[in-house]
Amino acid sequence: MNIAETVKSVISPPHKAGYPFILGGLAVALLGLFVWVPLAWLGVLFTLFCLYFFRDPERVLPPRAGVFVAPADGLVVSIEPAIPPAELGLSSEPRIRVAIFLSVLDVHVNRAPITGTVQKIAYHKGLFLSAADEKASDENERNALLLRLPTGEDVVVVQIAGLIARRILCEVREGQILTAGERFGIIRFGSRTDLYLPEGSIPLVAVGQRMIGGETVIAELPKIA
Repeated sequence: MNIAETVKSVISPPHKAGYPFILGGLAVALLGLFVWVPLAWLGVLFTLFCLYFFRDPERVLPPRAGVFVAPADGLVVSIEPAIPPAELGLSSEPRIRVAIFLSVLDVHVNRAPITGTVQKIAYHKGLFLSAADEKASDENERNALLLRLPTGEDVVVVQIAGLIARRILCEVREGQILTAGERFGIIRFGSRTDLYLPEGSIPLVAVGQRMIGGETVIAELPKIA
């Protein structure tokens, strides 16, 4: 990413979920001008942080068919077989799971990894361990989406709360068709997003690699014999 693209990403308009925080920060800054100037500076700093955290830049899909794109910005922390969340009612057969950790500095908007129909949305109340912890996938509060591809395969995307995150927002409904890269939700203040791939999918990323949601190709669809 060049300097111009970096600046454009940083100053992009905020996601609507950030408006209450941004307006709250501005209100504190205004109040501080009348009661205590240091409070005004705190309000300004909080507002700037929220503008940065809730930024929602436009993304460009890669010109490739038959691939999954990253459902979130962040760092790949694991790629391994795992059983999808039980609340989705899928089989107990392990699938390749790509786990992406989002720090407070990453864009937190979640995007559809591929075009498909939302078959099921399942919320699971849980703990608030560090999202980087391996146990976060199983024990933390989460919201799981089951997407069915036009070819019949199922893919699972899970929004997972973290140590600081306390709110998962999912803005789609069951039966809705999502296109690859389309926004479907956001997690506030540090989190994790897991992607469970269909059997036979080929991961194209590595642990430690940084993802750009809606742009980075994360895997290929299973090859049809």
